[in-house]
Amino acid sequence: MTAWLRAMTYNVRYDNAEDGEHRWANRREAVASTIRFHAPDVVGLQEPLDHQLVDVADALPGFEWIGCGRVDGESEGEHTPIGYRTDRFECVDSDTFWLSETPDEPGSVGWDARHPRIVTWARLRDQRTGDSLLFANTHFSHDGPRARQKSARLLLDRLADLREDDPVVLTGDFNCVAGEEPYEILTGEDSPLALSDERDRSSEPAHGPPTSVTDFENLVPNRKIDHVFTTPDVSVGAHGVCSDVYDDGRFPSDHLPVLVELGPGEG
Repeated sequence: MTAWLRAMTYNVRYDNAEDGEHRWANRREAVASTIRFHAPDVVGLQEPLDHQLVDVADALPGFEWIGCGRVDGESEGEHTPIGYRTDRFECVDSDTFWLSETPDEPGSVGWDARHPRIVTWARLRDQRTGDSLLFANTHFSHDGPRARQKSARLLLDRLADLREDDPVVLTGDFNCVAGEEPYEILTGEDSPLALSDERDRSSEPAHGPPTSVTDFENLVPNRKIDHVFTTPDVSVGAHGVCSDVYDDGRFPSDHLPVLVELGPGEG
């Protein structure tokens, strides 16, 4: 990587009929506006259903989207899509695998999780420089502690096989905070990718609250579970948790987006 870029992770909350005034129809414009204003070059979303991704894509015409539903590998269920600016990047290769004992089986559920969980990845070529990077996006189980641990190890092994010496950027809702075992597996000394959390490596002081979870109206303290990790060959200019609100002071989602500025590193 020889040029700087902006990357974002954002759990946009699936369209839940029980969310009342927080239903997707009432906040989709705010979600799209948040992404548009912060202007990432690449973004990983978590939880959108197929119709939500259509809404986001329609609102952000400068982006191309990669991903599939976690239930059938096509359109059913939550997605972990990757969006990239078409005036900056082109996709060389991409795929999705499942966080389970059978990662190539669509819809497979792993360990003690109740739902399928997936990783979508893309190899992106920077049209400005010709450099490529491996960008991956995921959403770990919220109810399976063993699944989160196993998912972290499987994810590392898969990305290490896919890397081809490219810088790696990993985004997602990991349902764990720093210090918990899945986080430590991803960033530990035994990690084949030597990943680190960009909040810790930013050359500028981290911006925004020390949490990334909301109840739509208030911050939920000490729940920084949305992370951006990279390999050492990526440097970090800035890291921010974007606490934008809209209209009547509510948040667009039950998570806050995390935005980082990334550039050439030591590798």
